[in-house]
Amino acid sequence: MTQALSPRERILETATQLFYAHGYRAIGVDRLILESGVAKMTFYKHFPSKDSLIQAYLEKSTTGFWTWINSITEKYLSPREQLIAIFQAVAKQAISPACLGCAFLHAAAEFPEVNHPAHQTALEYKRGVLAKLEALSQEAGAANPKALSEDLMLLMDGAWAAARMFGAGNHAARVAQTAEILIDVQTSKK
Repeated sequence: MTQALSPRERILETATQLFYAHGYRAIGVDRLILESGVAKMTFYKHFPSKDSLIQAYLEKSTTGFWTWINSITEKYLSPREQLIAIFQAVAKQAISPACLGCAFLHAAAEFPEVNHPAHQTALEYKRGVLAKLEALSQEAGAANPKALSEDLMLLMDGAWAAARMFGAGNHAARVAQTAEILIDVQTSKK
């Protein structure tokens, strides 16, 4: 039997669904309270402000992303295979009806002030992804791991943008093939 979610977990789960689908600024505290089924005092007990809830949502999203990435890469020994597997998974995710893009790109767009906590969290997350791609690129023997990781990051972000813009079945289906071409060019022996 599944245990009922705590009030904090209900609020965070509601925020996850609403923020991802509609954005951060479009969803007010009153709607979050109503849809999570908690009292206003309970909401503010767990999240003193909407910004603190946004922060918790982004932290949850970060954890979810790394769990997803690790579950993909742990199946492969070679860094090259891990990179390709990441992009195969991105392609699969980006063309699914459930994918509405990247929560972190959304945060950076909705909170363009670089000192805003949501923008800072999004930036930190993106730097972490870039670092992971660069480490794998270096381990795969890329001639220029930094350039390859930056190119791969552009592909990944493009796939997320295509998912949001064009919906399910979008052209991000080819992102893994494009990533493999870039990886091969950087890792080929001359």
